Formats: sequence, structure tokens, C-alpha cells
Amino acid sequence: MVSIALPKRPVSPTGVWGWITTVDHKRIGVLYGVSALVFFVLAGIEALVMRMQLAEADSDLISTDAYNALFTMHGTTMIFMVIMPLGAAFFNFLIPLMIGARDVAFPRLNAFSYWLFIFGAILMNISFFNSSAPDAGWFAYAPLTSNAFSGSSGVDYWILGLQVLGIGTLSAGFNFVITIINLRAPGMTLMRMPIFAWMTLIISFLIIFAFPVITVAITLLLFDRFFGTNFYSTAAGADPLLWQHLFWVFGHPEVYILILPAMGIISDILPTFTRKPLFGYTTIVLAGAVIAFLGFGVWAHHMFTVGLGGWAISAFAVSTMGIAVPTGVKIFNWLATLYGGSITFKTPMLFTIGFISMFLLGGLSGVMHAIVPVDTQQSDTYFIVAHFHYVLFGGSVFGLTAGLYYWFPKITGRMMSETLGKVHFWLMLIGFNLTFFPMHFLGVLGMPRRIYTYSGDQGWEGINQLVSAGSFVVALAVLIMLLNILRSMRAGQPAGQNPWGAPTLEWSIPSPPPHYNFAVVPTVRSLYPLWNEDGETVNPPDLPYVDESSIHMPSPSYWPLVVAAAITIAAGALLIWQWHSWTGYLVISLSGFLGIYSIYRWVFEPITATESIEAGVHH
Repeated sequence: MVSIALPKRPVSPTGVWGWITTVDHKRIGVLYGVSALVFFVLAGIEALVMRMQLAEADSDLISTDAYNALFTMHGTTMIFMVIMPLGAAFFNFLIPLMIGARDVAFPRLNAFSYWLFIFGAILMNISFFNSSAPDAGWFAYAPLTSNAFSGSSGVDYWILGLQVLGIGTLSAGFNFVITIINLRAPGMTLMRMPIFAWMTLIISFLIIFAFPVITVAITLLLFDRFFGTNFYSTAAGADPLLWQHLFWVFGHPEVYILILPAMGIISDILPTFTRKPLFGYTTIVLAGAVIAFLGFGVWAHHMFTVGLGGWAISAFAVSTMGIAVPTGVKIFNWLATLYGGSITFKTPMLFTIGFISMFLLGGLSGVMHAIVPVDTQQSDTYFIVAHFHYVLFGGSVFGLTAGLYYWFPKITGRMMSETLGKVHFWLMLIGFNLTFFPMHFLGVLGMPRRIYTYSGDQGWEGINQLVSAGSFVVALAVLIMLLNILRSMRAGQPAGQNPWGAPTLEWSIPSPPPHYNFAVVPTVRSLYPLWNEDGETVNPPDLPYVDESSIHMPSPSYWPLVVAAAITIAAGALLIWQWHSWTGYLVISLSGFLGIYSIYRWVFEPITATESIEAGVHH
């Protein structure tokens, strides 16, 4: 009888192995955040190279294929590997702390979600080293993605990497819905949750309903490329507009998956730095839910130029105007919170105000796209590039950065430098507007959004040089932020439990929090449990002594990592199958066996080390 020696079950590992096998929501949040920042730097480098190419007319700095690959990967990386995982970092670290829980509902599924994210991202970026990075645009419009027009394997890497990422995202969505619904502390009703917890819940439902659509769309594209089907082939009588419909049915809810975390963050930051409750708490919650609902009914405003017909265009124009209403409600509530408040202009507050300002500008240009003649004129020009960067960079990135400065003391136990933080903010604000505001004028002048080069007689060169200069200012701002993070982790001032005098539950425990979060699960009696009626910070009530050894938390496990690796290897094996079918079949079979075996071991693994010991004693 041959026996396979497996690694011992990790109980309380330290060092790198401790991070690899962790199921602690706080560590997983940190892993998401660090990974997202790495990809942020990568996406930034891709953007800088593109701006260097476009800074001069008739430039040949990089080839057409290289530009298209950078364009594709920059958009894909920013959406799926930067903004979404940065949001996930805050979800993971903060939600159990905010609702008074010791962890998420399914800690191992949480780890599984992270490993699928990182493996999917790596799989997609491996394409750069295979001389075949995807070059069909981050929107992957058919028939450009067909074998006839994209014969290399770059699009295949994009398909498979995105599928792996999507499985992890869906897993996380279900996990957070169940966590927020079931694990709230006693007394924390839904209408006593922080706004960030509400936005997390709404985003999780958006993920559950939106991601299956793109999964289906990508699966059909996979069958077209790998097995010779014709779901998007015009030559076979199919309609490539099917891809556009499926992509944007997912794509516009995805916009709100990206922006709602930032809205939740600033809704929790504003009360802290104005020293007054958030104006219209219930209204903001309802506005977030309405935005999510209406987000599924506006996708075709991306397709006004494809010949949908008058009735369809009119309906989507009205729905696009309608979705601006709940967004405007949020902005008015934030401004009302600022009005009359005792405002403290710390770095998180500066980025919060920057978010409101930049997102407002992006939202106003978005409303313009609901006007069909205007949208027709602006479609596929740099005006669109300006619009969505004001929403996703000026909105999402500014909001997430505010959250980083706000919760960094809770995560690390140290304060970030206010001086460097304010330098970062002003450079970011100036560089951002230098980069993206002139793009509106480029769009009006007719510069196409996916252009690789242009002639000098177009009149675009001067504006492009200004845009490219602004992009390097943004890069300098990001560099200062990274230096601030590294410096503060090593030499930042000790933060204490609640350095901002914040009102929500996560600030009632030490910084950084212990692995069990709360020795005694708290009882919540108000929306702001750490404030009195006058907005003054009160000390949390003394809790009875609890022996920490009696608190049983889920033990680390390497099985989520193994299952995620097996899924990724099976996806990658499809690439092998294309050039050597039997090798591909073998790798897929072995990875399938590994995945099934690992799931079996995962399911029957005791939750805690204590249970494992007790099971051995009984045996």
C-alpha cells in the first residue's frame, strides 16, 4: 500500500507560511490591498508608456501591437486587479469589525476567493512573457476577438484569467451577503449598520447578479475560439452585437461595483471629520439600493450608435437620466453633512472632498451622454475617456485613497504622515485634472479614443503634451503615497485605539485588532455606538474579563490555496490543449483530480485545531 505524505495541518504558523495558509479576514484584507497596490503600479506604468507614445505627433516609440496590448491590459488591470481588489481589501478587513463579528461567515471560502483573484491575475499577465498579450481592448468587442482577427493566444489568456477572477469574485459576493445578514452583533439592526457595510451588501448583490452575465459571454467567446462555434461570427450568421449587449449588461453594474465602495467610505468619513451625524442616513441607503437596481437598465447608452431603433434609444436615454437622481441625492446629503459641521481638514477629509468634487464633474458629463445627439457626437472620442476617468479615478481611486488614510491606523497601529499625505493629495488633484480635463477638448476636436498615433496637422499635439505631463504628476503623487505607507509602517506614530474620535464599532478595539476581534461580542444600541448625542466620543463600556484561550477561531488551512491552484492550472491547460491535445487532456485530468481531492479534504477538515485534537482523542 502506497501512502502519500501530506503537509501537516497548519495550526498557528508564522512567517510566510502563516500568510499563505491564513483564513483571518484581516490578513486576507491586507493581502488584497498589497496585491492591488502592486497591480496599481503596473497599470500606471502601462498608462505612462501610452501617454509617452501619444505626447508627440507621428510617434513611433512603441509598435501598434504593443500599444494595443498596453491599452487592453491597462483597462483590465485597473478594473479587475486594482479598484475591485482595493474595495475587497476594505470589505475583508472592516466588515466583521463594523458589524461586531469575529470573522466572515466562511473564512476558508474567503481565502479561496483571494487565491483565485491572484492566480487569475497572474495567468492573465503571463501573456506578456509569451509575446502574445491580449490586444483586443478591455471591452473585447466581437469580431475583433475572433481567431480571424486575433490569432495569437493573448485573447485566450484574457478569457481564462477573467474566468478565474470571476469565480473568486462570485465566491466573495455570496460570503459577504451571508456575513452581513447573519453575523451582526446583538442590537445592530440593518438600519444601524455603517453606510460602508450597507454599500458592501449592495455591491455583493450586484456581483451575484452581474458576474454570471459576463461569465456566460466569456464562455461563449471561449467556445468560439477553442471549439469552432459561431456565437459572435457574422460570417456564420451570428450578430456581434450580442457580445456588446452581454458585456454592457454586466459592464454598467460593474461601474457601480467600482464606485459604491468609495461612496460607502466617504459616508463614514464625513461624520468623523465634521463632528456631526451623516445627513439623511436612510436616504443614502435607499439611494445606493436604487442606483444598484437602475444600473441594470442603462447599459445600451453605450450602444446608441449601433442602430438600436428609436424606441430603444429613447427608453435608455430616460433610464440614464433617471439614474442620476439617486446619485444626486447622495451628493446633496454629503454637502448637507458638510454644512455647519466642525470640519477638520485631515488627509482623509481632503481626499473625501476631492472625491465629491471629481465625481460630480464625472457625473455631469455622464448625464450629457443620456442626450442622444450629444452622445452620438462624443461616442468613441477622448471625451468618453475623460468622463470615465473622472468617475473611476477621480471617484473610486480618490475615495479608496481616503479610506486608506482613514483606516491605516486601525490596520497597522500607526499613523500616516499628514505632511506627506497632504503633498500626495494636492499633487494628485492637480495632476489628475491636468491629465483628464483637457481630454474633454480632445474629444470635442474629434480625437478617437483608441488611436495609436496621429498626424501633426490635426491640432491635437499641444493638448496631448499637457495630458502626458499631467500623467507624470499623478505618478509622482502615487510614489509619495507608497513612500508614506512604507515610512509609516516602520516609523509612524502609534495610533492608539481611536485616533480620529470616530463613532463606529471598529474603533472600539485595539489597533491593530487582535485575531479574534472582540473578546466579548458587543451589544449595539445606536447608529454611532461610540458617540453621545452631542457627537462627543465616549469610551466603550468596560467588558468582563475573558480568557483569550477560550476563544476558538478557525485554524489556518492550505486547501483553499490548493483548490484555487487546481482551477487555475485547469484553465491554463486549455492553452496547452490547443497545441498538444493529449498533454492538455493529461494536465486537465490531473488538475481536476487534485481539485476534487482538495475539496474533499477541505470539507472534512475540522474548523479549529481544538476540534481536531478532540476528534483524535475520541478516535
